[in-house]
Formats: sequence, structure tokens, C-alpha cells
Amino acid sequence: MTELNSPSVPFADSIDNMVKVIGRTLAWSYFFLVLVILLQVVLRKVFDNGQIALEELQWHLYAVGVLFGLSYAEVYGANVRVDIFYHRFPPRVKAAIEVFTILFLLWPFLYVVFIHSLDFVYESWRVSERSNSPSGLPWRWLIKSAIPASMVLLGFTSLSRLIRSIAVIRQGGK
Repeated sequence: MTELNSPSVPFADSIDNMVKVIGRTLAWSYFFLVLVILLQVVLRKVFDNGQIALEELQWHLYAVGVLFGLSYAEVYGANVRVDIFYHRFPPRVKAAIEVFTILFLLWPFLYVVFIHSLDFVYESWRVSERSNSPSGLPWRWLIKSAIPASMVLLGFTSLSRLIRSIAVIRQGGK
């Protein structure tokens, strides 16, 4: 399941299962994104009538897919790595690197993004922000709320990865 070939840990398994369900559900945003793009192209090229709301909906659907897709990719260990030496290391060393990168790189990043997004989202909710365009989408606060929500989900996913990595270290990489 993960690159570490880590042991099954019930709590981590439940986190991963939750993220998989959310990821599979929100992956449909890409299907709808393709439909919206096709509709926009037909409206624009055939009828010379592009819609600003559809243009904005494309951005929103893409943002949902990317933001929540990060957690889904992390569950499967499909995140990008600089793999010059990593693939040659024994499992315990890989697990130690995972622990270090989660604690000292990923979690500080998640914290900064989450904390700084809260005021951004709060202000958007407070004023019931909508598109600047008269024909744009309402409820801009909804898509902005995806930022802290996706960081929380990625935090849970990284907690699962951390637990699994610690299990590998404790078991000697067996």
C-alpha cells in the first residue's frame, strides 16, 4: 500500500480508509471539470457565448481535485520524492527519513498554510464573498474553505504515515 511496506496499524488504517473514501468521492470533481470545460468550449466556439460562471466553476473544481488529491496521493505514497538515494536505503532508514520529513518539513508547512488561511476564509464568510463578476459564482467562501479543510485532511494522512513509519522503526523494518 505505501512505499514503506509498513505493517498494518488499526488507527492508521482507519485514517487511510477515511481519506480513500473522501478522495474517491472528490475525484469526481475531475469528471465534472471535463464536462464543464467541454460545455464552455461549445458555448464559446459554437455559440460565441462563453460563461464567466463556467470559467470560475472550472477553477473551483480543479482546486478541489488538487487540494484534496494531495491527501489521497499521500495515502498511496504517490507523492513526489527526490529519489537519488532513497530507494536504496533499508526500510528503517526510509522510515526515519519519513519521520523527520513529516515532523520538520510537512507539519510546519501544514501549520503555516492552515493558520494563514483561517483569516482569509473567515473574512470571506463574514462578507459572504462572491465573484467580482456580476455573472460569476456566489459563495466564494465555500471554495476558500477547502484550503484549511484540505490541510486538516493532509495532516491526518501524514499522522497515519508517521504512525506507520514509527512502527517500521520499532519492528526493525520487518
